[in-house]
Amino acid sequence: MTPAILAAVAPDGVPEVRPGDDLAALLLAVLEDVDWPDGTRGLRDGDVVVVTSKVVSKAEGRVLAAADREDAITAETVRLVASRAHPGGTLRIVENRLGLVMAAAGVDASNTPVGTVLLLPVDPDASARALRARLQTATGARLGVVVTDTAGRAWRRGLVDLAIGAAGVAVLEDLRGHDDHHGRRLDVTVTAVADELASVAELLAGKTSQRPVTVVRGLGRHVLAADDDGEGARVLVRPAAEDMFREGSAEAYARGYAAGVAARDDVGGRVSPS
Repeated sequence: MTPAILAAVAPDGVPEVRPGDDLAALLLAVLEDVDWPDGTRGLRDGDVVVVTSKVVSKAEGRVLAAADREDAITAETVRLVASRAHPGGTLRIVENRLGLVMAAAGVDASNTPVGTVLLLPVDPDASARALRARLQTATGARLGVVVTDTAGRAWRRGLVDLAIGAAGVAVLEDLRGHDDHHGRRLDVTVTAVADELASVAELLAGKTSQRPVTVVRGLGRHVLAADDDGEGARVLVRPAAEDMFREGSAEAYARGYAAGVAARDDVGGRVSPS
């Protein structure tokens, strides 16, 4: 059996991105010069270009004065999931207008010029589609593009990068109905391919290296035809009806307590028999 091999390169050389910059041109200038260990150069069919949302947001002008951060968080919030006071203020975990549940709605104060904060792209899937079109036209290669951001996770410590935009990538691999190597049927396994690509890129590029783009090679089976952008990363957001953790623990307790008080008052303070 041929071994599975995954390769990734996070090149240096991308300059500081500013509002109005041609992001595709800036990335092409470094990606076309990438030397791969197998002796190839640049991009080829099946490569996935993974780019941080920060540089996409900067190029699209999603920059605000830092003094507006709390207002920006409020403006980007669709639903408050949880809030907790801490010595520096209040942390808000919210669902933002993209459907993502994140701290501070994804409004970011890191890796941006002093005195500014960044909003997420207006439509990360559209940003990925536009970038893919430019890169494919310039290189003639069949490519995938993933736009990433950083988030925490329920049950787990630490942050990971995940896909918030995608084009040309099958973002989910549905293995339901297949058998494992023992012959057992898989009934629930759906793999978040785009999120795994995002994490591969973050492991290589890191948060402080100023390498906002990574090329992942070896997963061409997940890259779609050149004229097929796919469903995009929005389908990775779990629908509300499937979300078992839609509220923070304190918020769920408060809502349940209030419902209990209301039920008691409805029966005149009496406790109904069980």
